[in-house]
Amino acid sequence: MQLVTFQLDQETRVGVLTADGASIVDLSRAAPDLPHDLKGLLAAGESALAQAQRAAAQADAAATIARAAVALRAPILNPGKILCIGLNYRDHAAESNQTPPDYPTVFVKTNNTVNDPGAPIVLPKNSTQVDYECELGVVIGRHARHVRRSEALRYVAGYLPFHDVSARDYQHRTSQWTLGKSFDGFAPMGPALVTADEVGDPHTLDIQLSVNGEVLQRSNTRHLIFPVDVLIEELSSVMTLEPGDIIATGTPSGVGAARKPQRFLQPGDVVRIEIGKLGVLENPAEAEARE
Repeated sequence: MQLVTFQLDQETRVGVLTADGASIVDLSRAAPDLPHDLKGLLAAGESALAQAQRAAAQADAAATIARAAVALRAPILNPGKILCIGLNYRDHAAESNQTPPDYPTVFVKTNNTVNDPGAPIVLPKNSTQVDYECELGVVIGRHARHVRRSEALRYVAGYLPFHDVSARDYQHRTSQWTLGKSFDGFAPMGPALVTADEVGDPHTLDIQLSVNGEVLQRSNTRHLIFPVDVLIEELSSVMTLEPGDIIATGTPSGVGAARKPQRFLQPGDVVRIEIGKLGVLENPAEAEARE
């Protein structure tokens, strides 16, 4: 099932993409007793997701909307936590002149970074080094604390393309990366949350990023140093993971800061992230308005 959040008539709703991707089943019409936001739907548990799947399969024309008629939003608009993993591909660690870590390198992006599919990445006027990073995003579906690796994937609701936009000049001012990662709109994600049952093994997915049609990053999630189950085990040993929390699993090589010459985002650039089974996330870049 491909779950989406969309805007219709000034109202934010949850829906299910049809198999051809051309239409959306509006769950507020097809199953009005279900929660009307995706985070709430996940929190309602497996029975709610099963009900959503049945409702989508049985929906009539009155509950179906053309995808082109609505604006897609980030699937999870208000994640409780956005937990990001640095240096999680060996080739990216090498191009960053870093030794592959013995333990996951964890940082956070704040909620103001959440951005929609197709929405602009606003290049801040106080940064000249805005970089791109394609990543597999993992969305938690159940409360998870002290989860064993062998059980970890059972706590995943689904997966989505995630863009960890980074202002390198701010990121490298100090040893802490938070400011460089947390400008407004620096976490585009989507277009859909693809449920775990449709994805299967998350460590077999091709992942690539292009800017203006030029492929700059290409890899496969089998190259993750710390796979998804290890990340959940490690993170849940420290904190409770909750429905709607997002883990961004790290980026492969090819980032702009490591290129010679360096390649940072410019106004007019169009960034496209493609991940096998998860679809395409595309966002243009534009300059921040100057007052």
